[in-house]
Amino acid sequence: MDTLETSKSLDKELYSRQLYVLGLPAMQRIQGAKVLLSGLQGLGAEVAKNLVLMGVGSLTLHDPHPTCWSDLAAQFLLSEQDLGRSRAEASQKLLAELNGAVQVCVYTGDITKDLLLDFQVVVLTASRLEEQLRVGTLCHEHGVCFLVADTRGLVGQLFCDFGENFTVQDPTEAEPLTANIQHISQGSPGILTLREEADTHHFHTGDWVTFSGIEGMVELNGCDPRPLHVREDGTLEIGDTTAFSCYLRGGAVTEVKRAKTVSHEPLDTALLQPRVVAQSAQKVRARCLHQSFRALHKFQQLHGRPPKPWDPVDAEMVVDLAQAMGPLKGTEGEPLEEQLDEALVRTVALSSAGGLSPMAAVLGAVAAQEVLKAISGKFMPLDQWLYFDALDCLPEDGDPFPNPEDCAPRCCRYDGQTAVFGTNFQEKLSHQHYLLVGAGAVGCELLKSFALMGLGAGDGGGVTVADMDHVELSNLSRQFLFRSQDIHRQKAEVAAEATRRLNADLQVTPLNLQLDPTTEDIFGDDFFSGVNGVAAALDTFEARDYVAARCTHFLKPLLEAGTMGTRGSASVFIPHVTENYKAPSDAASEDAPDPVCTVRYIPATTEHTVQWAKGEFDDLFCESAKTINSHPQALSSPEDLVKSQKQPLLQTMRGVLTERPQTWQDCVLWAFGHWQLRFHYGITQLLRTYPPDKVQEDGTPFWSGPKQCPQPLKFDASQDMHLLYVLAAANLYAQMHGLPGSQDQTALRGLLNLLPLPDPQNLDRIFASELELDSPSGEFGCKQLHEDLKTWSKGPPLEPLTFEKDNDSNFHVDFVVAAASLRAQNYGIPVASHAETKRIVGRIIPAVVTTTAAVAGLVGLELYKVVGGLRSHHAFRHSYLHLAENYFSRWVPKAPDIQKFHHLKWTCWDRLEVPAGQPERTLESLLAHIQERQGLRVTMLLHGSALLYSAGWSEEKQTQRLSRRVTDLVKKVPGQRVLVLELGYEGEEDDTNFPRLHYKL
Repeated sequence: MDTLETSKSLDKELYSRQLYVLGLPAMQRIQGAKVLLSGLQGLGAEVAKNLVLMGVGSLTLHDPHPTCWSDLAAQFLLSEQDLGRSRAEASQKLLAELNGAVQVCVYTGDITKDLLLDFQVVVLTASRLEEQLRVGTLCHEHGVCFLVADTRGLVGQLFCDFGENFTVQDPTEAEPLTANIQHISQGSPGILTLREEADTHHFHTGDWVTFSGIEGMVELNGCDPRPLHVREDGTLEIGDTTAFSCYLRGGAVTEVKRAKTVSHEPLDTALLQPRVVAQSAQKVRARCLHQSFRALHKFQQLHGRPPKPWDPVDAEMVVDLAQAMGPLKGTEGEPLEEQLDEALVRTVALSSAGGLSPMAAVLGAVAAQEVLKAISGKFMPLDQWLYFDALDCLPEDGDPFPNPEDCAPRCCRYDGQTAVFGTNFQEKLSHQHYLLVGAGAVGCELLKSFALMGLGAGDGGGVTVADMDHVELSNLSRQFLFRSQDIHRQKAEVAAEATRRLNADLQVTPLNLQLDPTTEDIFGDDFFSGVNGVAAALDTFEARDYVAARCTHFLKPLLEAGTMGTRGSASVFIPHVTENYKAPSDAASEDAPDPVCTVRYIPATTEHTVQWAKGEFDDLFCESAKTINSHPQALSSPEDLVKSQKQPLLQTMRGVLTERPQTWQDCVLWAFGHWQLRFHYGITQLLRTYPPDKVQEDGTPFWSGPKQCPQPLKFDASQDMHLLYVLAAANLYAQMHGLPGSQDQTALRGLLNLLPLPDPQNLDRIFASELELDSPSGEFGCKQLHEDLKTWSKGPPLEPLTFEKDNDSNFHVDFVVAAASLRAQNYGIPVASHAETKRIVGRIIPAVVTTTAAVAGLVGLELYKVVGGLRSHHAFRHSYLHLAENYFSRWVPKAPDIQKFHHLKWTCWDRLEVPAGQPERTLESLLAHIQERQGLRVTMLLHGSALLYSAGWSEEKQTQRLSRRVTDLVKKVPGQRVLVLELGYEGEEDDTNFPRLHYKL
């Protein structure tokens, strides 16, 4: 097979989020790959979309069949105008628009051996078993990776055959483990002690590792991978170190990932001896689904058509065919004890005629990820069959199934969906009004599903999409509703326009707003009274918490999804049926910064060094400029400068200069001086205060455990990071002062060789000023600083530099990369790569379109249930998947917990309601009303953070408050219909959370 010859370089900004998942080598292989995709119904369109967005080199489409009405419920590339046209030809133009770097071609002939040899991967969707076996045999014989994907109603299957000797270059998504070293002994074996005890739990016996940054035992640095043995005490045996030099300090041990080889059976063998990817409890169900698909293929072969929608006669024929195939078989072809589940096969057959957008999204995402695995050797492939079913979307046990007449085709764009759920259900969908919060990657996929499903496409229905962000280049590899011409436009507006093109009947209203306390006057009682439910596609737990709280307040269903790399989750929360949304237990600390003193003086992790470097950027090139521009009064006298508490910041910004820089050489002089301050002089001064042998009062060394004793660096212009720091810092300083910069590294080296070392007294002045950060009365060097800064304030305003994470040409990222690297070298901490530094400092979430498409599909499946009407919590499913590791899990959400206090019982969804009084209630009458209704004495009443009443108040204060009207005591939002009050009762326990009181206005 040939790979695509490409002269195009990889657009790292376009694929930036994807590169964090796949890495550059894998992306380069993907960019040169050629894929053949046969079958362009809904599932095929999803596979194609994902591959094009992710940048596969060439995609050839094959599907000569004409577009029909049933295609339109799941195939977003087709419309009513394409009826009768070849699916492949009708889909090509829109696919090509998704990514100009991908060649999208159409092939109209038969699939032959000569054709197959031109591709690395061949994918068949919606194909007959006979064709699958023929093409699969040819691919296996000639080393072409082969996949089969199919959906029938609410069940789907995926098969992979990557050959008998397929090499997986990188089996897992996780970055190689890296840990700081505390000590290494000389001996056989050498014993390695890690600096952080918690790190010992991440390594396992049999892992292979290498080393870097070690001082003393330098023979280990960059050595060939060595196997580990983890001892009972958590220390690590690393092999013979007897002949090595004595260990002094520092260094890191890093896991080395090793390639693995997998062997796949051809389809004809795997069909009879299925290896299924499933949790142990689900393997029998998966094998029953395997038998069901075989029976459906046999039915089509015998009758020349698939079973009719919800036709009981056809369904019984499928059950008989499945039974005739004999008992279920395992991976070795042996019969299993478990019997075929006839009821499951019957349900599959009854609902198999439909084509559903959410099912196509889920299976299309997984199939596309497997194609990428085949191309790149990144992540372990499926072994070999995957079955997925969402039959839980059908009516619960005891409720009637749809009847054949209600599911018969009507030459309508929703025929593929009504074949499963019927026209009455379609009518319900059309009248729904949903709020979508977030129009990013998951949001775009959800809008596509809404359009194809017809959610809100009828009278009184609609979708409101809220997002305040603008389209960026890096969005285009995942957020498929956006194009390059949309960059800098509002996401909500662009997404709404694109969604209407998918379904002109859908009413989509864009709002360029976010949901938070500042917009409650817009997203208030009036708005939520017209909404049936909310879908949240947000990327922070704080935002999810807020939206979930609003859904709980207004008693609205919440559908929520999120992703991280190839991990994804989808959840559903139904008032009075399931538990409400709760952020993960560790989410509270996701945005919490590390302690300032740790980051500043005793960093212990790579993240600490990057946080410190970003803080340096902000202080030196942004905050200092803002201070000089907006606080001239701070410069009026030395005393005012001290009072402003800006002295340390301005001392550092002024640095070794005594007047405002005028030339590039002045900026270099400043940058060189700051290098000396941060990475040599400052460390030296720190060690004078805390020498390497310092012992604490309890007798333990000060520099021990996570606190690594730092070492000063000596400037060397031949060291790349030394030079990069000065180059970046000088250019940023020049930008801030409106001076021209330079990128000439050779000239810079020459200039640095001529510069003298900074005056130690100047460095001492700056360092001492920084140590007095918490002492407003400190006046060390203040008079001189005051005099020097007069020249800064007399010139043009300084230009504050706002950090830009996605621009590699303006020295912002370069400065942080170099500063973090040098800081890590000071403390013997592993150095972050350029990409890793950008990820940490930019708080970038690694992302790929396959995961976002999959979780959006899972949300769509739960939406069917929500719209369908009242169900028990057993009908719903939370979902989690990890595409890199072939892990898929769906489980029933918990019912809401019932809480009790005296005679009261309630859940998180309940509230106490008090109608507005006429005349308006006073606080006293409200308290009396509550006591009369609940039989409990109120001891505390809160509105938000405002205390309205406390039984502990003095009698005088109670008297003053009790006679006042409730509405006079609270701050209301315009249009607000309800006041939400929190109650405390006499005798309550500390952990009691009473239902809130809704006081209607």
